[in-house]
Amino acid sequence: MRGPELYVEAKRLIPGGTQLLSKRPELFAPERWPAYYREARGCEVTDLDGRTYLDFTHNGVGSCLLGYAHPRVVEAVVDRVRRGSMCSLNSPEEVELAKRLLALHPWAEQVRFARCGGESLSVAVRIARAATGRDVIAFCGYHGWSDWYLAANLSTERALDGHLLPGLSPAGVPRGLTETALPFAYNRLVELEQIVRSHGANLAAVVMEPTRNMPPAPGFMSGVRALCDEAGAKLVFDEVTTGFRFRSGGYHLDFFESTERIVPDLAVFAKALGSGHPMAAVIGRRESMEAAQDSFLSSTYWTEGVGPVAALATLDVLAEQDVPGHARRIGEQFREQLAQRAAAAGLSLKIGGYPQLTTIAFDHPDAAALLTLFTVRMLDRGMLASGGFYPTLGHTAASVEAYMSAAEPVLAEVANAASQGDASNRLGGLVKQSGFARLT
Repeated sequence: MRGPELYVEAKRLIPGGTQLLSKRPELFAPERWPAYYREARGCEVTDLDGRTYLDFTHNGVGSCLLGYAHPRVVEAVVDRVRRGSMCSLNSPEEVELAKRLLALHPWAEQVRFARCGGESLSVAVRIARAATGRDVIAFCGYHGWSDWYLAANLSTERALDGHLLPGLSPAGVPRGLTETALPFAYNRLVELEQIVRSHGANLAAVVMEPTRNMPPAPGFMSGVRALCDEAGAKLVFDEVTTGFRFRSGGYHLDFFESTERIVPDLAVFAKALGSGHPMAAVIGRRESMEAAQDSFLSSTYWTEGVGPVAALATLDVLAEQDVPGHARRIGEQFREQLAQRAAAAGLSLKIGGYPQLTTIAFDHPDAAALLTLFTVRMLDRGMLASGGFYPTLGHTAASVEAYMSAAEPVLAEVANAASQGDASNRLGGLVKQSGFARLT
């Protein structure tokens, strides 16, 4: 069955059509985006119709930092599967992985494992609440689908509008969790100060990404740490996306190695840790992590063997190659060349974030339709292109050049559509839906 037909069937059988909001074709190009893949290697993706594309989007939503099906990871996973990936006994690789992670993070002393970002953040929040005996979580940015986080939208202010998706309904989240998740904006220390002043006695943790689209302002991160100490709350760094992309071990190690020596209580990793295989970790100081024994945290598939061996192989590659440096260089090349070609076409293009986590948008009132038109025309030229690009080890200077060669005539058409005001008409009215909005 061809991809578009299969997706039509999926929408009848699966609520929402996909398991992950970020993979819905409607977020890219309705009725045109290839919903399913047959093969994926390096940065090449082959869809169910046999068409091959270079992937210049989020590359597995940030999970495949080494590129798709990296040979070292595949070899380790296949070996573990052949020897049995699940058993009544425990996988010894999880102990080795714990030692490797703690060696990368000398501030941490213990590790608990899970298999994805959302659940590992829930584990971290549970540990923080168990350790403090408190309920309230202050947060900044996006942290998954769990009740503890979506509870922010139980308030009339729709607190997640600037952190996740505007107007997101908290349907199914217990009303009793109202006022237990309180947002603050990145680099706005005064907002966290207000939360501490009003809720400090019941504040269990501050959960935040160490960075996302901008670096921390001078004094911001040390101020966050000081406020946590003042309130007796835990500081939790969410490195689900940033982990290993900026440096091996995570962005927050820059704070640990700085003169201020900022240390979190817990840090959370997923996505790139398993290079496309489910693996997540919560690491932390012993005084916090020991609280995991006071709460029930247990799941059968947290004990399977594929995730740990994939993570160990990933860490091996990261130890041998400067993967974060490669991702940065590819991202810089991509941003510079795309900006040049957009300017040559007479388009105003907004390029945001870091080279390793690039965002793209046309600076135009009809931006969504223009980006959809760009995506559709790039598909015709063998490129998966959207409003963001997460470089991987599978991308090369040559693949960036191929993207730019495809983009030149497409940008010219987009510029013409912008001046004529007819981008939506060229698409038959099928314009992409809005996606995540992030403050960090």
